[in-house]
Amino acid sequence: MPTPLRVASVNTNGVRAAFRKGMGPWLDARGVDILALQEVRATTEDLEGLLGDEWSIVHDAATAKGRAGVALASRNRASIHRVTLGDDDFDSAGRWLEADYEVGGSIVTVVSTYVHSGEAGTAKQDEKWKFLAAMEQRLPELAAHSEYALVVGDLNVGHRTLDIRNWKGNVKRAGFLPQERAYFDRFIGPAGETVTAVDGTTGAGLGWVDVGRMAAGEVDGPYTWWSWRGQAFDNDTGWRIDYQLATPALAQKVTAYSVDRADAWDQRWSDHAPVVVDYAI
Repeated sequence: MPTPLRVASVNTNGVRAAFRKGMGPWLDARGVDILALQEVRATTEDLEGLLGDEWSIVHDAATAKGRAGVALASRNRASIHRVTLGDDDFDSAGRWLEADYEVGGSIVTVVSTYVHSGEAGTAKQDEKWKFLAAMEQRLPELAAHSEYALVVGDLNVGHRTLDIRNWKGNVKRAGFLPQERAYFDRFIGPAGETVTAVDGTTGAGLGWVDVGRMAAGEVDGPYTWWSWRGQAFDNDTGWRIDYQLATPALAQKVTAYSVDRADAWDQRWSDHAPVVVDYAI
């Protein structure tokens, strides 16, 4: 019989603030096996105090205190975890955390990642380019390491026009730049085939599967982030920038996908909604 595995990913926008606003009851009710967090902005001790003894936690804080930070919490202890991404001189602290878990006799590799938001034409965008390039190098290595590999988190890119409600107004902004979207064309392009990306460049497809788009089909959204400002949440003027990217073998094991959008603006505990996927391993 397959072993059920529920993986949830969420950018908490500060995990201590998220718990103050109601993250705890959501987590208690959701039956999550592996919880991937981004923008933790807290210490490992903070996480242990918030989550409790029943969770095994691995955490990578950002170089700058109070910024970024990624974590993986699980019911079963990770057999190994890694935080290295890119060249030795590339600072990915607090933005990329890998862990291996034994599930149903197989190894499932899960990555919690928080890609830079960037800002077109600035040094912030330069760091984002470096990070996306490092991801493109690392994804094939992950797939070779485990046929059941999963990269989840706030990737800060809306891949297609379906992924942003107001896409026409954002074509020159970070998060929807053609060069950013081109990386995703290659990430999920057919493995080994030449992919012509949205920016006109060509490159090898890596064969990963965007579980959210696979599950939802060719529809707008479902969005995972909404600005706190104005009526963005009430009008569902959002972005789908939180993903679960799976190797093909793992994507075949998906049994359910959901975005846990709050029922009302004042019930939100982050500006992101959790992305929850069930797998049968």
